Amino acid sequence: MPKKVLLVGNKNGRKDVEEVLAQIAMPFEICFEVDDLKARIVSGDFECAIFDDDAFPSDMSDMRLAFLEALKKGKKRYIFVTSTEDFRKVDEASAMGAYDFVLTPHNYREFILRLNASQHRRTRITCVGGGTGLFNILASLKTLPNIMLTSIVGMSDDGGSSGRLRASFGILPPGDVRRSLIALSNAPELMNLVMQYRFRAGDESLTGHNFGNLFLAALSDIKGSMKEAVRSMGDILNIQGIVAPVTGESVTLNAKFEDGTVIKGESKIDMCVGRHPDLHISEFWHEPAARCSIDAYAAIIFADAVIIGPGDLYTSVITNFLFKHFPEAIAKTAAKKIYICNLMTKQGETASFSAYDHIREIIKYLGGDYLSYVIISNTILSHTALKAYAAKGQHPVEAGNINRIESLTKAEIIVTDVGHETDLVRHDSEKVKDVIAELVGESV
Repeated sequence: MPKKVLLVGNKNGRKDVEEVLAQIAMPFEICFEVDDLKARIVSGDFECAIFDDDAFPSDMSDMRLAFLEALKKGKKRYIFVTSTEDFRKVDEASAMGAYDFVLTPHNYREFILRLNASQHRRTRITCVGGGTGLFNILASLKTLPNIMLTSIVGMSDDGGSSGRLRASFGILPPGDVRRSLIALSNAPELMNLVMQYRFRAGDESLTGHNFGNLFLAALSDIKGSMKEAVRSMGDILNIQGIVAPVTGESVTLNAKFEDGTVIKGESKIDMCVGRHPDLHISEFWHEPAARCSIDAYAAIIFADAVIIGPGDLYTSVITNFLFKHFPEAIAKTAAKKIYICNLMTKQGETASFSAYDHIREIIKYLGGDYLSYVIISNTILSHTALKAYAAKGQHPVEAGNINRIESLTKAEIIVTDVGHETDLVRHDSEKVKDVIAELVGESV
């Protein structure tokens, strides 16, 4: 018989949590006495605990602290549950030894994932980025055993179907979250194909739209926010992980180039609109300034590993760093921080950039050298591929002088074969998965 889950801190128990445990036939008991908790920790009669922060009003702060100290001292895995949306709560939960942090009202499927991860000591991997790079990494990593995946997705896209829906309905852009949801999906393949379907005929108001984007727009209206729309679509697709928009606020991405030109809008930056494609970005910011979501913050704080990239350096990766509290989370977390450097340069963002230049910009916008590992590809590409990409002004990102890179960062530099080519040059997700599995450790 499985060991119990202990609900700590509420005489009547959290009804929502009780319902979850009852539906999955998980035995549980409620504990509201500190001495009882200490005795249970010694006897080892429960597998993990759920700490109900809302059970303690201000006049019970001493008892609340006593519970937390007992859980920390007893080294019991527990999930800190609260309805207070305060970044300090996340920091406190981490400092008091919590395994995870849940902001209520929670999502049933996500709560089960977190509870199972706690019980089975799963390795928590949080991925940060956007576009096809993030999609491929997620689709590969989800095949690893004994992990819990979280995808933190950028929210600055204003082009294509996402941009049109953003302009028409005032919603956050759905494109990158849709890709992450499909990457983690356990739904039948036909459902995934439907979610990726793009209308190519018919009324011009529909042409070019992605069905999954329209579906998320509808869910956003029904559920009241993109956050809840993403959760609901995750339920429908039965995703193997958690997808968290990096922010719940609408922002416009801005870039100032070395000649002083300022371009507003992610799509215009990405497509080299209004300036020479070889110009480099000197300043990068959001208007208005915004904060990252507490879900994204907690996903980094409580991760065992944070994977940064691959993806367009500025518009897919660094755009996430611009949100208040995001660099702070990277600085505070005990997770291994793994940066996957791009394979090819890109006009408009990284023309002539070496690996050193990529890493320098990552460190610059994180506000410090917090990286643990950097993965740089040394895959030999064919003459055909090199010629085709050169015609578009793109070239391989060279590792260059490793000693120079090591003067920039304390991270371990791993130069290895992680690329491949078909019609496109991209990271080989299986090769990258193997490297990450080795870095993250034996628990994977």
